[in-house]
Amino acid sequence: MNTILLGNLIKIRWIAIFGQVLAIFFVSFVIKIQIPFFETLIIILLSVAVNFYSYYEQRKNKSISDTKAFSYLLFDTLQLGFLLFLTGGIINPFSILILAPVITSASYLPALMTVILSTISIIIIIILNFNYIPLDLGPKFFLPNLYSFGLVAALIITVIFIAIYAYLFANSSRKISNALSVSKLQILNQKKMTEVGSLSAAAAHELGTPLNTIFLILNDLLKEKKLIEDKNIAKDILLLKSQAERCKEILQRFSKNPLKLKDNFLEKVKISDLIKINFDKFNKNKNLSLKINPSDSEPEILYRDEIMYALGNIIQNAIFYSKYTTKVELNYEKTNIKITISDDGNGFSKDIIDKLGEPYVSKNNQGMGLGIFIAKNLIENMGGNLNFYNSKDENAVVEINFDNSILDI
Repeated sequence: MNTILLGNLIKIRWIAIFGQVLAIFFVSFVIKIQIPFFETLIIILLSVAVNFYSYYEQRKNKSISDTKAFSYLLFDTLQLGFLLFLTGGIINPFSILILAPVITSASYLPALMTVILSTISIIIIIILNFNYIPLDLGPKFFLPNLYSFGLVAALIITVIFIAIYAYLFANSSRKISNALSVSKLQILNQKKMTEVGSLSAAAAHELGTPLNTIFLILNDLLKEKKLIEDKNIAKDILLLKSQAERCKEILQRFSKNPLKLKDNFLEKVKISDLIKINFDKFNKNKNLSLKINPSDSEPEILYRDEIMYALGNIIQNAIFYSKYTTKVELNYEKTNIKITISDDGNGFSKDIIDKLGEPYVSKNNQGMGLGIFIAKNLIENMGGNLNFYNSKDENAVVEINFDNSILDI
């Protein structure tokens, strides 16, 4: 589904219709230039009809597909082309408006559709230079052929330039938006998984008591000689006990967590544990050097999926670029927490070190450069900040600072 809302196209077309009606009435009755008044009015009424049809479509779906959006923009281009044909062709001052549908297409639609619409616009411009109904502007008005040719060339070049310019910038924004949407979706999924884990732990706890009661009753039944003498009953009791033991094992598995972390995302955890989990997740054959200051009493923070995801992105990069060891140093101070993550690789290039944290900035051509951008945004949304620099040994260093009060330590 396209990001173009049909309501926006309807509003823009109403503005265009109002402007077109105002223009032909002003030209015909105020400055009294003869134009095919009724013919132009009929073409404008076609736009009115399309807008009323658009209202009908909007009731079914407020957003529209790429193909339908392209068809609306194509209609607007052709409608303007016919109006220009009736009102002086390319010398009409409003001929510049033929760029509007191209800009909209370049901003929202695929490249192929924008190329097609731009090509049609250029063809219309060329046709209007040779075929149009001239305006009666009096004998003193004279437009040199060279100027007319220059006007056509300028419009064609502008159509091409604007289409490329708008498409590139809009495409960049779309990629950033998609990347942020993916990260939000991943965080949402992680929270859902966390909630499922919490429910599992709660279920294991709640079911433990009735299960123990079942064991007590089964053990008492096994002590009854009259029941044991009946082989069928004894067999059923033993079967019930074996199934109860199986349930107990399943509940025990539900209640287990790596590093004794609780699943509930509101529980408090240690940052060092989050670092270890992320390192184990992405590591293949590298070493982790973790230093905590002070080492005797590391405080806990409220677990957030955002910090888990952000740390994961940065640690993954550090592992990828390190030769042997990824170093992490945690410094807990009175007012803030400083997390320093470094590798023993070749460090940040001087060309990109000032741009790190921006989209599409990467040390290699394998990635899109969005991982650090997303991590930076997540950390800043939590009130933290990131710094990038090279150490004395020219190793890459990422420094994360959090305020204690924001992390609710």
